[in-house]
Amino acid sequence: MRQFTAAPDLWDVVVVGGGPAGATAATDLAKAGRSVALLDRAGRIKPCGGAVPTRLLEDFEIPDHLLVAKVTRARMVSPKARQVDMPIEEGFVGMVDRAEFDEWLRERARESGAQRISGEVLEVSREGNEYYTLRYRSEEQGACKLLNARTVLGADGANSLVAKQCIRKAGNVRYVAAYHEIIATPAGIDAARCDVYYSGEVSPDFYGWVFPHGATMSVGVGSAHKGYSLRHATRRLRLQAGLQGATTVRREGAPIPLKPLRRWDDGHGVVLAGDAAGVVAPASGEGIYYAMYGGRLAAEALDALLGGSKVAVLRSARRRFMREHGRVFWILGMMQWFWYRSDSRRERFVSICRDPDVQRLTWQAYLHKKLVRSRRAAQARIFFKDLAHLLGLARV
Repeated sequence: MRQFTAAPDLWDVVVVGGGPAGATAATDLAKAGRSVALLDRAGRIKPCGGAVPTRLLEDFEIPDHLLVAKVTRARMVSPKARQVDMPIEEGFVGMVDRAEFDEWLRERARESGAQRISGEVLEVSREGNEYYTLRYRSEEQGACKLLNARTVLGADGANSLVAKQCIRKAGNVRYVAAYHEIIATPAGIDAARCDVYYSGEVSPDFYGWVFPHGATMSVGVGSAHKGYSLRHATRRLRLQAGLQGATTVRREGAPIPLKPLRRWDDGHGVVLAGDAAGVVAPASGEGIYYAMYGGRLAAEALDALLGGSKVAVLRSARRRFMREHGRVFWILGMMQWFWYRSDSRRERFVSICRDPDVQRLTWQAYLHKKLVRSRRAAQARIFFKDLAHLLGLARV
């Protein structure tokens, strides 16, 4: 059993990073009665389309007022500008503005008992096998300060300092560089439709998006190709979408990981969550739900450790996550590897999206975060249609 030093200046947990993963973990740990410090840089807004599925709204009790739009269909645009609409027969995809959404999550953590601290972590060290010391630059005082903690939850993004300094065998992060521009929504825009552009001109290995946010829109591009100009690509995307004249509200960019790290804990008292753990879905780039779910699992692992469980419990966060979503990540990774390789394959990929069975199963899996197993006949039809496209036998 792990024995923790008893001292008044020790936090049970310091959560580094106040995005969806960190804020969710801080809330859960504070509600469990743990002393929690939530350390986060103020003013940072992550570039994100802002899509959230039904399961996230239900599992994490997100109020309706945080939804700036409700999407009822997606439009897929091929390299040859062919358009395929994918209606959502049941429900909708919620859209959030990350500036408002993330702050609401952080405030919920504070109201649950966590203490918010504005600052940037600079160093994490383990003191005599007893506790962790975090050196950070205070944004309120401008000076370097220290926090001592029994455990640490690293939710500080794809370039996680916590991961680099504490988890030596985590592995290298594979990521897509993402950039978007928040623009004022022009008159006449369909506020209930997401547009996704699959074209090598927009992105050589990912896609471009135009997502509604009510009074604003997110227009962005992602790519893992070094040196590829995302700003120029976004300019081309805005021109193609007829949005070149819209007023730009703000611009944001950040790395988006596309593969879970091999290890999320240090074997002592540190666990990763969110982008720091690499839990963003390949092919789609979706990460908010996975971040919050991973944050909850990490919080449960730390709570168990603080309650007297052996350090092996820390591994349960990754194990449980991969048991639930690892297969989906593998399938999406294969899809991205195959279908995004060339415009001819992207053309066929968009053509497949025209199939009603594909549309129904896609939305069911996305909204509820589960692979649909009951529609075996539809899955068989999709398999053979995909095979025809793979062999170049199907018409585009």
